[in-house]
Amino acid sequence: MCYVIAKDRYGHGCIAFETVHGKHLADLKWSLDEALGNTGVEIMTISHPEAYGEYAPYHFVQTEEEFIKQTLALRP
Repeated sequence: MCYVIAKDRYGHGCIAFETVHGKHLADLKWSLDEALGNTGVEIMTISHPEAYGEYAPYHFVQTEEEFIKQTLALRP
């Protein structure tokens, strides 16, 4: 298990979705990076949210679709 997170470089907190490593995750991160461009929104993978307090507070979403929608909404 891991978490993919979306963080606005200039904002506070992040959006997080629990997922698994693999090609699907790599493709998701690549497509979001392409869609976001140079907007200051970073897509990262972390192992345990409690180990990465610098990204708190975490807003956990339940579905990949919800993660994508909220991540794209971070664009200025």
